[in-house]
Amino acid sequence: MGTSIRIATVFGGAGFIGRHVIRRLAKTGCVIRVPARHPGEAAFLKMNGAVGQIVPMAVDIADDASVARAIQGADIVINLMGILAESGRQRFDLVHAEAAGRIARLAKGADVARLVHVSALGADANSRSAYARSKAAGEQAVRAVFPEATILRPSVVFGPEDNFFNRFAGMAKTLPFVPLIGGGATRFQPVYVGDVADAIINAVTRAGAEGKTFELGGPRAYSFRELIQLVLDLTGRKTRLVSLPWGLASLQAAFLEMVPGKPLTRDQVTLLKSDNVLSGKLPGLADLGVAPTAAEVILPTYLDRFQLAGRYDSHRQGPSLPVLTKIDAHGTHY
Repeated sequence: MGTSIRIATVFGGAGFIGRHVIRRLAKTGCVIRVPARHPGEAAFLKMNGAVGQIVPMAVDIADDASVARAIQGADIVINLMGILAESGRQRFDLVHAEAAGRIARLAKGADVARLVHVSALGADANSRSAYARSKAAGEQAVRAVFPEATILRPSVVFGPEDNFFNRFAGMAKTLPFVPLIGGGATRFQPVYVGDVADAIINAVTRAGAEGKTFELGGPRAYSFRELIQLVLDLTGRKTRLVSLPWGLASLQAAFLEMVPGKPLTRDQVTLLKSDNVLSGKLPGLADLGVAPTAAEVILPTYLDRFQLAGRYDSHRQGPSLPVLTKIDAHGTHY
């Protein structure tokens, strides 16, 4: 039996995945609370629903009382929060583990019917990456207090607003070469943001997902080199691909992680040493009633602006878009 939603609380709702989830939730007619450090940054979400239906809220994820106010009375809670690089107060342990556990504990205490926690493919307590270890710690913290929670582990999420394909398409347009860290052999299984959003909605509205962990990936895996070549093919660029050895990549990251926006960190280089593909040991999109969409189907719908004489090329009307400087795994992740 499914869940009837009157009130939904979506942590990280203003992020990449969040805006797609909220658009779908709004169609159910429920009231949607969107906790955020700065509620004004989530105001754009209001246009996805009726007047008063989508409510941004100021919430401190490190404070029990603040989080509890956002959860109180909710039928479902969805946690999409995540960061790919640490900055200021935003630390991996706080966002991925401590806050995840707090949300789950308070959701259980408030008798929330369903909790969906979005983690990441590659979450591993034994990983050399602090990011991957903190994601695993978050899953453990959630399971400890809300064992019926549904945990989703997406691979790299792509879509019109992504900071993965857009970033590298921008680099190919403005730089003489695109670096391939570690030679570009790392494998990914990119998953369409619309499929991830559908999976989240199905996880909270249908029976059978409670207490399970799902791996979310697209229909096929690609090496990093293959993904960048796909971008070049779709945009008509002839930009060179240059292998960047792991040691040199780490040295470069040591400097880049001190640059505003942190375009590359040493932890990200470590993370890239492991493939980001489905293990085949856990249920996936199909088990949530979603047919995975191929990257080749979606990418042409938004990478055309990077084409030679494309929508925003200098030969056409409008300025070219700036190069994006930060890879985002699932949208903030959130």
